Amino acid sequence: MAVDKKELNSEQHTLYSEVVPEKKELVDKEKNLYKITPKHTKYRIYIGRFFELKRGLHAVFNQLKEAKENDSLEFIINSGGGFVNEGMQFFNIMQEKFPGKTTAYLDNYGYSMGAMLFSMCHKRVAYPYSDFMYHNYSGGASGKGGELVARVKHSDKRLNSFFKDVIVGNGFLTKLEFEKMQLGKDFWMNTKELCKRGIATHVLIDGKEIESKEYLKQLKKEKKKAKKS
Repeated sequence: MAVDKKELNSEQHTLYSEVVPEKKELVDKEKNLYKITPKHTKYRIYIGRFFELKRGLHAVFNQLKEAKENDSLEFIINSGGGFVNEGMQFFNIMQEKFPGKTTAYLDNYGYSMGAMLFSMCHKRVAYPYSDFMYHNYSGGASGKGGELVARVKHSDKRLNSFFKDVIVGNGFLTKLEFEKMQLGKDFWMNTKELCKRGIATHVLIDGKEIESKEYLKQLKKEKKKAKKS
């Protein structure tokens, strides 16, 4: 039972945290063995648009900076994207404080940076009608003429490296598909495609999280049953 709950709002996102007390679970009665889950804080962020213009995310990240070793981070994603640099801030805090302890729920869609954030997490849970889309970044630059080309080239190299590490590095798109994405192709995916590519690791259906492989087997069974009827 949680003993403490907190809420922190930014313009586009909301961070909740709750302290979860230590839990003891009997795993072997004869040997008197218990599985102990230590006291920890569970952080949950509802993700909207990556477009913080007024308040920024200082308070949110300051809270996450206080995370301890056993704490976990959960994202509830319903986002059409926005500023890539803002999404990269989430990537940095995940690397620093929550390695291997992040879960994302694709509720209800993730496009652009929303798709990237989903892809960055350790455990990635979709719903039967989740929607997803990868595409290349868009942006602009202003300043003195001589500086514009250097700035654009630098940003392009940096962002392409980031996108490639997350998308191709994890095997979610092939190198050829990624090149097509860089040239302007959008990759739209439903839950079945997310599971086939390994982008979604689990699907939440009928109140249970099942592995993506199991979900694909269920779809095949349903398809065969529909053909027979």
